[in-house]
Amino acid sequence: MKEFSTLAEWSDALKSGVVSAVEAVNFFSQRIHAIDPKLNSFITDSTVEAQEEAKKIDARRAAGEVLSDIAGIPFGIKDALDSAGIRSTGAAKILDTFVPTFDSTAINRLRSAGAIVIGKQNCDSFGHGASNENSMYGAVSNPWDVSRVSGGSSGGSAAAVAANLNVFSIGEDTGGSIRAPASFCGVTGLKTSYGRVSRFGAMPMASSLDTVGPFAHSAEDVAIILQHIAGHDPLDATTAEAPVPNYRSEISKPISGMKIGVPREYFTDELDTTIRARVEEAIAEFKKMGAEIVEISLPHTKYAIATYYILVPCEDSSNLARLDGIRYGTRAAGQDLVHTYSASRTAGFPDEVKRRIMIGTFALSHGNFDAFYVQAQKVRTLIKHDFDEAFTKVDVIMTPTTPEIAFKFGDKTTDPVKMYLSDAFVSPASLAGVAALSVPCGFAQGMPVGLQIIGPRLAEELPLRFGHHFQKITNWHTQHPAL
Repeated sequence: MKEFSTLAEWSDALKSGVVSAVEAVNFFSQRIHAIDPKLNSFITDSTVEAQEEAKKIDARRAAGEVLSDIAGIPFGIKDALDSAGIRSTGAAKILDTFVPTFDSTAINRLRSAGAIVIGKQNCDSFGHGASNENSMYGAVSNPWDVSRVSGGSSGGSAAAVAANLNVFSIGEDTGGSIRAPASFCGVTGLKTSYGRVSRFGAMPMASSLDTVGPFAHSAEDVAIILQHIAGHDPLDATTAEAPVPNYRSEISKPISGMKIGVPREYFTDELDTTIRARVEEAIAEFKKMGAEIVEISLPHTKYAIATYYILVPCEDSSNLARLDGIRYGTRAAGQDLVHTYSASRTAGFPDEVKRRIMIGTFALSHGNFDAFYVQAQKVRTLIKHDFDEAFTKVDVIMTPTTPEIAFKFGDKTTDPVKMYLSDAFVSPASLAGVAALSVPCGFAQGMPVGLQIIGPRLAEELPLRFGHHFQKITNWHTQHPAL
């Protein structure tokens, strides 16, 4: 196997016996121990347990059992998803000792298919952040430049794929937490439609926006992973009872004659000029492949950040009330119950989590509920209508994933609003609940640039198809950092 191999290549090698599952785990274990001290992408290393799982996979294969296309493949998990028997912290000290007794549904489906968990990956605490500087286990460095952020909140998962510390990662995207790190780290990342993949076992941030999805080297790899995790789950009432396509065959269909919408609201003077050039060059490649480029408008885009940062803190305030240091996790000493709650949450939550809880509690309070929460829900509906209208005219929408390249550590930590604006291009699709893919499309100042391909809800095969065809004629996704 070459140093950087795709999931499809690993799958073929494992099936043919060119490499064993034990050898695959050992390969990545060595890389994690050699490289991750520079990145801090893992919170919990489970390589020892992974070796035991790999032995079982090899024994089953040697016995002639027909295994799935991901059996024996090592993968990592954002630490905001529960994993049976493996510590799951949410990157917050309040859950430092928490070991779930069950897997989240997405992880259960992957492990049942024979994929092997190699570790739990660093993130902004409970998904609260755009830079991965809000983890209580330290920030995650970008593999392309360790003085820069990896993106948030699933920065550890993106960095691990970029550095080839596992074949793929499973992350979570509420308002850009897969796509922004994928862009910053130069990998492929998919925000699934709301309801396409079960949220059961994902630590809830904003329950009406949270989605679970994969990071990998290519759109084809993402399609393979999605095939295993998509579909209705009786444990999550919000999952859609919709058929799951054969993604790998769907992405091979031609794109000639299909329409790409380019929204003018994403190409303003605030967009870095080099990023704009890379994205426009990428869109031009699709025109060469026979797609039609259509200028469109998503007029309520400018309200997305304000809307997002009302609704998400409101849901945070409700969801995080369950973390009190009493039932599970880490408890701080207090002279009575109220002081125990206070001490546990003070020590166990980082500042950004506390900020969002307070904002949400304020917005939900008597006298503010109608002015903030209800109004934000109305604007969210308008944003969704923008996308619904656009998809009557075009098949997919293309935009930059982020307005800038990965920034330096500390550049935005003193200005939360400046940090929040980093999500300007990813939060609208989240509010609309649609599918969105980020693929590498070039470099600016030596750092990766991402192209965001947005498709209708429950139509992940469309952005994946466009991403796959783009990666067949370009090599940006095969460029890797020198570590």
